[in-house]
Amino acid sequence: MKSGNSIPLLGLGVYDMYHQEAELAVLNALAIGYRLIDTASMYENEVQIGNALQQTTIPRSEIYLTTKLNNTDHGYDQALRAFDESLEKLQQDYVDLYLIHWPIKEGRKESWKALEKIYESGRAKAIGVANYTLPFLKELESYANMAPTLNQIEFTPWLFQKEVLNYCQQNNIQLQSYSPITRGQKFNDPRLIALCEKYQKTPAQIILNWNIQLGVSTIPKSSKKERLQENFDAQNFSLDAQDVELMNTFNEGFRICDDPAIFL
Repeated sequence: MKSGNSIPLLGLGVYDMYHQEAELAVLNALAIGYRLIDTASMYENEVQIGNALQQTTIPRSEIYLTTKLNNTDHGYDQALRAFDESLEKLQQDYVDLYLIHWPIKEGRKESWKALEKIYESGRAKAIGVANYTLPFLKELESYANMAPTLNQIEFTPWLFQKEVLNYCQQNNIQLQSYSPITRGQKFNDPRLIALCEKYQKTPAQIILNWNIQLGVSTIPKSSKKERLQENFDAQNFSLDAQDVELMNTFNEGFRICDDPAIFL
């Protein structure tokens, strides 16, 4: 990665977790072995994530912490202020990665300039974007002084964004998937069920391993200890190359979240 900072291929996403649930999920995940924690200002749980990081005995240097710029904070000065507020809530001197959460039409250029300033200050070890499909990535290329380290998008076998994956691989940008297991909505796909039977693994484990085999970092969300362990164990086997290729053909444009094209 361009920052020289390596990012785990499997981490914990904490979207839609609040209060004690968020805090406990992070502590349980760290105890299991997770080292990547992904939050955002929009999630309104940075305080709880910070509390968990204060409680763990795992050295901060071993934890990869991501947070994101909220849609309401775009613009140069606003983004700088928002980052300061996130650091304060997280009780941190730095984050490992700071992302533009969505490519809001007004202000995304100025926001990126602010992120470059933050990176130069050393308070974000890397900067990147989220929900940037090809048009946004190419626009960013036209004015950025440095390329994003990472692009976080919705990416599943049923939303196989091959063009974005190829662009990121060609430009040394780490691709990361959110909502990787479709919130369970595709667990009944007969093709997936057949792979579960072949490998004796759960649907979530098959999907997460597919991401890992493609070199895509992935941040499944769960606050349940048994699910956290199940997801973490997705790293303990390998899909055959032909099965990875098979899953690449599942694409049907199925989305859980908004299409970023609304910001074009």
